[in-house]
Amino acid sequence: MRTESDKIGTVILSDDKLYGIQTQRAVDNFAVGDKCVSLKLIYAIVMVKKAAAIANRELNLIESQKAEAIIDACDTILSGKADAAFVTNALQGGAGTSTNMNVNEVIANLALLSQGRKCGEYAVIHPLDDVNKGQSTNDVYPTALRIAAIEMVRLLSDECAKLQEALQKKESEFADVYKLGRTELMDAMPITLGQEFGAYAQAIARDRWRIYKVEERLRQVNLGGTAVGTGSNINRKYSYKVIEVLRELTDIGIARAEFPMDITQNNDVFVEVSGLLKALAVNLMKISTDLRLMNSGPCGGFGEITLKELQMGSTIMPGKVNPVIPEMVTQVAIKVMANDTAITFSAANGNFELNAFMPLIADCLLESLSQLTEAVALFRTRCIEPLTANRDKCLEHLEQSLVILTALTPYIGYDKAAQIVTECKNDSKKIKEVIMEKVLIEEALLDSLLDYKKAATYNG
Repeated sequence: MRTESDKIGTVILSDDKLYGIQTQRAVDNFAVGDKCVSLKLIYAIVMVKKAAAIANRELNLIESQKAEAIIDACDTILSGKADAAFVTNALQGGAGTSTNMNVNEVIANLALLSQGRKCGEYAVIHPLDDVNKGQSTNDVYPTALRIAAIEMVRLLSDECAKLQEALQKKESEFADVYKLGRTELMDAMPITLGQEFGAYAQAIARDRWRIYKVEERLRQVNLGGTAVGTGSNINRKYSYKVIEVLRELTDIGIARAEFPMDITQNNDVFVEVSGLLKALAVNLMKISTDLRLMNSGPCGGFGEITLKELQMGSTIMPGKVNPVIPEMVTQVAIKVMANDTAITFSAANGNFELNAFMPLIADCLLESLSQLTEAVALFRTRCIEPLTANRDKCLEHLEQSLVILTALTPYIGYDKAAQIVTECKNDSKKIKEVIMEKVLIEEALLDSLLDYKKAATYNG
């Protein structure tokens, strides 16, 4: 066992604990649930620490041997060998200070162990004086969140591109599947199933582009700004050097913010990113709802498409299969919308030079990015790609509808067309007979107007 002390008192830790007193205090203080800080954020913070150590070494601001030990410790963490040491709760007071402390202590102790020392021998390598040299939580944490978000934005954008392509393939595949359009869940003009999927593809294309472009908004970082964005307590050359090193390590075109205090104070960029994720969630939920309705049945629903059967859907009704992937996607969409609300309120509640609620912003944003990326991939591979069209059912619904009479309104007027609908009594077989009886119109023209294939053709 070892004892570590700070101004508040002492804490006893087992010798093999890679974290120290500050982490243990955070574990005790924020014992709410069992969700820890995202490892994606942890790794991004470690990357910042590695960049800082390299910059400090190259500027002779830290002993070369210490810097090398810190760099090696960072590489050990980035290889995934110390994941269990990152134990701070996702929701914590202090604007992320506990997470930064956790990373500092683990890096320091790994560096000590690599030099044959014991954990806690901070006189040799100190978590704050050495690992945190030239830094503050207030510039490290926002910078790391931006790096983690950019990496995840790229993954999500790629998955959206794949989903867009899958939808476009269905657009081509179903180009000759004529069906009844619906507005407000009521019969509307004829369309093709391909057109429907083409519209879905367009919506996802917008999401893909918006998400791809938002990376630009995340590239400005306040690293080097330290506590309040003024760069207090650091070498001026370091504030530029560390950005250069971090850019090389991450292969991300990050840039030093022109006004670091802005980035330290304000989190509207994360609100903007979250808003675009919400827009994607809205489109995914809408598409999922449409697919569930078109797949409904098999006897009492629309039955216009068939989703791939993935698992049994009932413990009491034999043979029942549910549209589980669209249902999952809908739930992810709702979670993203809820996360967006949390991010919005958190960002708005910052005070003066810092936002104390950065941990909630980080947790919600990274969760939304992660869940959306995985949900979009599953939606494509387990729902969109394998679904099939029920051509006969689509045509049956179309031929039973009287909505094709809309094509007559330019010739006979709205009121007369509505009267014919009433007289047909929802019997589509009577349409032509009633029209020929009530309206003077050439049969060839009538046949042309009642041609659902022609009606479904876009003529804009």
